[in-house]
Amino acid sequence: MKIAVAMSGGVDSSAAAALLQSQGHELVGFTMQLWNQRRHINVDENGDPLPSRCCSLDDVYDARRVAGSLGFPFYVLNLEEDFERDVVEPFVQSYLSGETPIPCVACNSRLKFASLDRMAVSLGCEKVATGHYARVQQDESANRYRLYRGSNHLKDQSYFLWELTQDQLSRAYFPLGEMKKESVREIIREADPIVAKKQESQEICFVPDGKYAEFIDRYLEHEDRQSELPEGGEIVSTSGEVVGTHTGIHRYTVGQRRGLGIANEKPLYVVQIERLKNQIIVGEADELESSEFAAKGVNWVAFDEPAEPVRADVKVRYRHEPALATIYPMEGNRARIVFDEPQRAITPGQATIFYGGEEVVGGGWIVKN
Repeated sequence: MKIAVAMSGGVDSSAAAALLQSQGHELVGFTMQLWNQRRHINVDENGDPLPSRCCSLDDVYDARRVAGSLGFPFYVLNLEEDFERDVVEPFVQSYLSGETPIPCVACNSRLKFASLDRMAVSLGCEKVATGHYARVQQDESANRYRLYRGSNHLKDQSYFLWELTQDQLSRAYFPLGEMKKESVREIIREADPIVAKKQESQEICFVPDGKYAEFIDRYLEHEDRQSELPEGGEIVSTSGEVVGTHTGIHRYTVGQRRGLGIANEKPLYVVQIERLKNQIIVGEADELESSEFAAKGVNWVAFDEPAEPVRADVKVRYRHEPALATIYPMEGNRARIVFDEPQRAITPGQATIFYGGEEVVGGGWIVKN
């Protein structure tokens, strides 16, 4: 087949390309240049660039070198404006509204995969391959493409792909879906020993130091939009007692314990963020637990929107162990999810994903009830 390969310059995408080439496919490599490093937003107090291990210019060079060593054409797509508009700005606005966003889901489905998919179709490519640890299979009897968890659950990345449409899934190809990380590194080691030694990045690519509030401060200052930064306000207990002060709601997230500056007999956690009141609500550990939540932007992958409630295992964040719940579809691509057992720190802004065994049933975005 003729396959378009997304190449980030990391181990997984490079190994996916090497594996596909060894199978005799015709490849065209693409790297997406996303974050404008020349703007000098991600710098330390001395003005020096913060180190980045994802989506940096060095990664672009690594991807080009891998494509060259494997002998297939390679192109760079400049998506900086799209990335800032569709990923970075919504990330900032979500934090300013008291949510805790996960931009990698929208980036994967709406930007990276969508852009590469369009390019692949224009070039006559039959498939779009990425280094995700997930699996897609065609179900001819149901006239549907099905999305499954990666065989290695420790590396499973189906959480980031639930927004993919049936049209996109029809061209999606995940060659690493059945593999373990050790085998993946072995594949790329011969083609490019430098890439084979690269470490994984656990941070959001445009926030390399993982300090989200500081990034928002720098970003809005660079854009001359400091007036949008939230002011300080009250920290209030669930009983309504003022127990402290905060320095801006974008510096807190549901489930947070450290950095509250409150002395209490029992540990206190952020249980809610009230943007309109400019308050951080804190409570004890058991007050973090809840049995239900609402989701918007729901995308049903395994079937069309159901008319009846659906039983599924539900995740409320990437590292959350799926828990059994009933999903009640609602109008406007929304749903109400009710767990059999209470779950900890269900956080507005995060993605939720529904599983039926290994299969991705659907997903959505957690909103405040």
